[in-house]
Amino acid sequence: MKIAAYNVENLFDRAKAFNSDDPNAHQQVLDDHAELNKLFEKEIYSTTDKSRMMVLIERLGMLHRDEGTERTFTRIRKIRGQLIRRPRDSTLPREILADGRGDWVGWCELKTETVDEIAMLLTARVIADVGADVLAVVEAESRPVLKAFQEFMAEKLVLPETYRHLMIIDGNDTRGIDVGLATRDGFPIGHVRSHVDDLKSDGFPVFSRDSPEYEVTTPSGAKVIVLPNHFKSKYGGNDPISKAKRLAQSTAVAGFYNRLRGEGIDNIVILGDLNDTPDSDELAPLLQQTNLSDVSDHPNFTGFEFNVQNGHRGIGTHELGNDSSKIDYLLLSPALFARVTGGGIFRKGAWPGSQPRRWETYPELTRKHHAASDHHLIWAEIDI
Repeated sequence: MKIAAYNVENLFDRAKAFNSDDPNAHQQVLDDHAELNKLFEKEIYSTTDKSRMMVLIERLGMLHRDEGTERTFTRIRKIRGQLIRRPRDSTLPREILADGRGDWVGWCELKTETVDEIAMLLTARVIADVGADVLAVVEAESRPVLKAFQEFMAEKLVLPETYRHLMIIDGNDTRGIDVGLATRDGFPIGHVRSHVDDLKSDGFPVFSRDSPEYEVTTPSGAKVIVLPNHFKSKYGGNDPISKAKRLAQSTAVAGFYNRLRGEGIDNIVILGDLNDTPDSDELAPLLQQTNLSDVSDHPNFTGFEFNVQNGHRGIGTHELGNDSSKIDYLLLSPALFARVTGGGIFRKGAWPGSQPRRWETYPELTRKHHAASDHHLIWAEIDI
């Protein structure tokens, strides 16, 4: 069984900011968007909070309209209540009217647009070239979109078959990015358990998306429990709230693993984008307080697609592949770790940098926004 995890960063529709050729510009948009949403979530808006909101709203191009303009990257999505007063008289100041979270319901969201066709093609090529039997997909829009992408793959790459079984459970992210599972014929998905409604002690959901448990049966008849995950990201600042949420998610998934082991289940895989490094306190419950093993620590894990040198192990899975950017994982229970026959990180669809290029890419990848994803696919071959 070849199993893989890949953060595709949306298959057909991606945040407009990511399609900009100016990485500094799109990072500023992402940072401002994240900061504004954190301010929106405050129970009480201070005078300082309101002033900062107006600075961010103006910088994001939404001072005059919630929708901004055709050239802006964000919009304010308002469900009820009023956030901002915009007098018809343009000489009068705009101001935040709401005094706290309870006065209105809404958020700032990133506008999306169709993913660049080359990027879509390279995403398809990465998935097809790796040829995993079981693929955890992170940041996919929905099951119908995942199904449509299979049809796109089959047509563009002239494939005789793609993935027979597809499953995504809608999660808690208002942007509609979820985690799902795609398996080939002969690897049917059986029982599914969702944790989308699990709550923390403060009454808020544990998971930003979901942390589903999928039972997959292999052609040999062996059953494997697969848990795809996408933990809270650091983008917009790794503040205490983000750290606490990621710690709660790690602790919860470690609990799921221990429960499954207590039920006598030996074959368990936890994989996906955990958005933190192996030495982080936030991932300690999962990486240090269970007997799970990271496939990149296995002696048969050799396919880095990377010139490993200067003391680097080549285990980075994000952007330029530095060891410090190891945030995507494939964690195995002891029974599966003992059966690993191969593994690696596939990078041909990721931007390799310019001077020098760090790895071989597909020939179509000549500009950063053509990249299949900022993430690199991680895979393992298991004899089961």
